[in-house]
Amino acid sequence: MYFDWDYYWRVLRHVWSLKNWPGRRRMLWVLLLQTPLVTAINTAFFLLDYVFFPRLWWQKVKTPVFIVGHARSGTTLMHRLMAADGDRFSYFLYWETFFPSLLQKKIIRGLGWLDAKVFGAAIYTKLKRWDDKTFGPFRHMHDMSLWNSEEDQFVMRAAFVTQQWSTDLPVLDVIDLFHLDQMPHKRKRWMRFYKECVKRQLLLNGGSHIHLSKNPVMSGWVGSLIETFPDARIVVMVRDPKECIPSLLKLVEHSWRHKGWKPEDYRSSLAVMRQLSFESFLHPAEQLRNYPRYCRVDYRELISNPYEAVHKAYRELGFDISKDYDDFLTSQSEREKRHQSLFEYTLDEFDLSEEVIESELAEFYEQYNWPRRIGASESA
Repeated sequence: MYFDWDYYWRVLRHVWSLKNWPGRRRMLWVLLLQTPLVTAINTAFFLLDYVFFPRLWWQKVKTPVFIVGHARSGTTLMHRLMAADGDRFSYFLYWETFFPSLLQKKIIRGLGWLDAKVFGAAIYTKLKRWDDKTFGPFRHMHDMSLWNSEEDQFVMRAAFVTQQWSTDLPVLDVIDLFHLDQMPHKRKRWMRFYKECVKRQLLLNGGSHIHLSKNPVMSGWVGSLIETFPDARIVVMVRDPKECIPSLLKLVEHSWRHKGWKPEDYRSSLAVMRQLSFESFLHPAEQLRNYPRYCRVDYRELISNPYEAVHKAYRELGFDISKDYDDFLTSQSEREKRHQSLFEYTLDEFDLSEEVIESELAEFYEQYNWPRRIGASESA
């Protein structure tokens, strides 16, 4: 099983240097004791998978679908709408991303069955209570739960390649998880491990489904995804950058503040994230310029008419829609149109002007006809 020792040592050195950080001792315990132990266990189980499940040797990953785009652009909504097409797709639940091995997941599912049949779901009830307490206060920003479909990139935590480090620690200026297409020394190793995790998830769910993924960080992996999965389908979510960029910055800043970090601690990482926000639009467009199997979904269309937005995406991806899934989309359409975010933010909070955003992403404003301050000023 692959483990990125380069990034591990970078993070360890960084945490060691934080002499005045109150959480330093706890994080060093995680890095020096917990991480090596968990990695050893995962590695052993990962190897045993091929012993207990020989079908893994022949498991294929056919026509996987990857939903990318800037965070807060509707990637989660699109993913969960498509994930409801359960006869077609396989995907990771959040709890499953903690366990890269197929054998681990089978054991946990077996324990869940035992809990339900013998103990009256006592363990599940306690986990559900913890889940609501842990994620409940933040669900107006992102609907997270152990049992929800989640971002594929979380499964990379076993290889020490996960954005979880970026939410726990402001280390965007220490490790780079975005520019995989520009990192040939890491590209093949990361993608080989990721493909192994996807194969296990497919086999867990029967082996015949299509893998469905969503992850904004993978906006920087598009070239690598296509190289690894040549028949992949790519869905690119697009939303007015003046809405999704400050929304993401606010979400990440809220996470850092919640963990006790001060503005001076995360100033550099926030600057990196501002730049990555532009690249989240630019890089997929560049990589997909000559790629035939992709579609774009406009956030405005997704929230105003989810039914038609999903139908349009399926047509462009070459998928048919079953009667049951069509009925589901009909029932969900009105519910999603009534959804309103309570998460408030402004560009002024992040030293970012409308003019800069419109200038950096001018081609997208032209293409999608988003409201423009520059054009309004000139016409006035």
